Amino acid sequence: MSKKFPEYNNFNLSDINKEVLEIWKEKNTFQKSLDRNQDSENFVFYEGPPSANGIPGIHHVMARTIKDVFCRFKTMEGYLVERKAGWDTHGLPVELSVEKSLGITKEDIGNENSRKKISVKEYNNACRKDVMKYTDQWEDLTHKMGYWVNMDDPYITYDNRYIESLWWLLKELHSKGFLYKDYTIQPFSPAAGTGLSTHELNQPGCYKNVKDTTIIAQFRVIKDKKSEFLFRDINTDLFILAWTTTPWTLPSNTALAVGSKISYLKIHSLNPYNGNPITVILAKNLIEGFFPAENKSLNFEDYKPGDKKIPFRIIEEIDGKELEGINYEQLIKWVNPGENAFRVILGDFVTTEDGTGIVHIAPTFGADDYRVSKKTNISALTVLDKNFNNQPLVDRKGRFFRIEDLDPGFVKEKVNAVSYKEFSGCYVKNEYDETKTQNDSSVDIDIAVHLKHEGRAF
Repeated sequence: MSKKFPEYNNFNLSDINKEVLEIWKEKNTFQKSLDRNQDSENFVFYEGPPSANGIPGIHHVMARTIKDVFCRFKTMEGYLVERKAGWDTHGLPVELSVEKSLGITKEDIGNENSRKKISVKEYNNACRKDVMKYTDQWEDLTHKMGYWVNMDDPYITYDNRYIESLWWLLKELHSKGFLYKDYTIQPFSPAAGTGLSTHELNQPGCYKNVKDTTIIAQFRVIKDKKSEFLFRDINTDLFILAWTTTPWTLPSNTALAVGSKISYLKIHSLNPYNGNPITVILAKNLIEGFFPAENKSLNFEDYKPGDKKIPFRIIEEIDGKELEGINYEQLIKWVNPGENAFRVILGDFVTTEDGTGIVHIAPTFGADDYRVSKKTNISALTVLDKNFNNQPLVDRKGRFFRIEDLDPGFVKEKVNAVSYKEFSGCYVKNEYDETKTQNDSSVDIDIAVHLKHEGRAF
C-alpha cells in the first residue's frame, strides 16, 4: 500500500514547515485550490485588515491561523474562497507619527502663517508612505506561516474606492432609517482634535501614573413628601454619602445612583471635620470602613472636636428601591443644569465592592453615567460657549471653561460667577498644566478643601 503522507523520524516542526512550504510553492497549491473551484459558489472572505504601520507579532499568527482554518474548510467543502487581503491605514497613530518625524503639529498643515507650513497634499503623501513601511515584514510572515491569502490586490482603507464604498454603505443605512443623531461619552485627543478608539488607547505611551485625590461628598437630602419617611426619628441634616476618585467631576454632578438590591443604613453620627451632628446614608455592607464597630459604644456627649474615634448609632435599614426619586441639593453651585437634576436613581452598575455603595453621576464624564441619566431623564450639566455650542464643563485642553470663553447671556442666566471664578480656567489635573508638578496643589485638592469648609465632606 502506498503512503499518502511522509513519516518523520525526527519531529522538527521548523524543518517540516519549510518542507511543506516548498511543496506548496513548487506545485502552486493555493492557486490550484482556487482554479479547482472556479465554477463553484463563492464564500466571501475579506481579511480583517492588520495595521500596515505596525510590526507583526505572535498574536497576528494566532488570529490568522483561526481565519485560515475556516477558509481551508470552506474550500474543502467545494466553495470558491478567493481570500482578499487588506491593509488598515487608520489615521491617528500614523498622523501623530508623521507629525513627530516632521516636527510639526496640526496647525502647521496648510497654514500660510506657519514657519513649518506643509501642504495638505505633502502631508497626505508623507502619511501614505509612512503607513505602508512594514508591508515587507507582513508579506514575509504571511509566507512563513503558510497563510493563504491573495496579497496581489489588497483593499486599502485610504484608497478612494474603499472610502466611497463606506459612503455608499452609510447612504444605504440612512435610507433605511438606521442612522440617528445622539451623543456619546468617549476619550478625546486635544492634540488631534478627535475622539479616540480603544485601539488607539492601547498605543505605547498613552498612560502614565498620576496622583488621584479621593473624597466622600455629603449630598444634603431635601425634605419633601417623597423623603418624609427618611426624616423619621432624626433632628439633624440628612446626607447621602458618595465616594469618588475624580473630585473635579463633582461640579458636574446631577444624580446619585443606588442599587435596587442593596441594603442601606441610616446612621446618626458627627461630621469628622467640624463635629456637627449629622445623619448619613450608605450601604450596609460598607459600614465598617466608615464606622468601626468599636465606636458604636462611644457616647456623643464625650466627643471632643478632633477626636479620631467618632460615635455613631444605626437608626434603620432601608431598601435601595425606597431611595429612588429622593431629591437632594446641588453640591457645588457653579452652573444651573435645569429642572431634571439632583435626584436619586437606580443603577445596575452600583456595587458594594468599595466606596459607599452610592455612585455620584456626572453624565458628561462617564459612559455609565450618561446611559443611566438618559434612561431616567436626568439633565446633563453643560455650558454654552461663545460659538453657541453645548460643552461639558471642562474644555478640550483639560481646564474648567474660562468664563470669558462662555456665552455672556448663558453666564448671566446660568452661572454663579462669584463662586465659579476661583476655578475658571484651572486645569483639572496638574499633568495637563506645564507650569505645575504633581506635588503642587491641584483642583482635586482645592475642591476637597472647599467641601470641607462647607461641611460637605465626610
